[in-house]
Amino acid sequence: MDLNTIRAVARPTTRDELPVWTADAAWLAGGTWLFSEPQTHLTRLIDLTDLKWPALSVSETGLSIAATCTVAQLDALSCPPEWTASPLINQCCRAFLASFKIWKTATVGGNICMSLPAGPMISLTAALEGVCMIWQAGGGERQIPVADFVTGDQRNVLAPGDLLRQIDIPLAVLKRRSAFRQISLTPVGRSAALLIGSLSSDGGLALTVTASTARPVQFSFAGVPAAKDLRDAILQRIPDGLYHTDVHGKPMWRKAMTLRLAEEIRGELQAVPRVTP
Repeated sequence: MDLNTIRAVARPTTRDELPVWTADAAWLAGGTWLFSEPQTHLTRLIDLTDLKWPALSVSETGLSIAATCTVAQLDALSCPPEWTASPLINQCCRAFLASFKIWKTATVGGNICMSLPAGPMISLTAALEGVCMIWQAGGGERQIPVADFVTGDQRNVLAPGDLLRQIDIPLAVLKRRSAFRQISLTPVGRSAALLIGSLSSDGGLALTVTASTARPVQFSFAGVPAAKDLRDAILQRIPDGLYHTDVHGKPMWRKAMTLRLAEEIRGELQAVPRVTP
């Protein structure tokens, strides 16, 4: 869709060149949502392309994902064999259920900043204990876990003019054994519940609930809990009012699916993995 109210497009090449933020401006990365509907309040776009952030950086501390990294670039990442949790990357990318055109344009940062309950990049980076680096509008930086970045349906902690720079994934989490579960009302529908569990090196279970809830909800157990203990923890931590509702699923159905998928993950991670000779 053409945005016929836009009168100027800024193309900064460094942070120092970022223009002063105004209410009629918008960051432009992939633009798949921005150009999908009228944006009559906008008169200026700030194109992030010429900042030329490396899409993906692998180091001894983990993985850094630029906010401008596309879904296609992330899906194509060749992960070291010791990154046991790396299948989650491909699984969450495919939870988009989008065409190749969207994959090559939509960005990881855009999906996180859109902050929809079913945002699969939120699911992925929250479950991998990702930390957002934010360039603050007034200067300086701050860091916040992805699980805390999203505060509700299309709500997050960004102040006007703040810019998500990157998401950092710790190496230790990438080496965890993990389990993925996702369900939709239809075979190609938006995620109604997407849960990811992982086991730490000391046997602790981490569980991240997304899509069924308005914001990510995380659980941490010293070991793999009994079925009743896991169910009780979910019932206590997630009030009925936190379950999301739209045409893709009613709250009570999402609640039931959350409990079911959580138990499936618990069972999978509790089982001793087979070793291929």
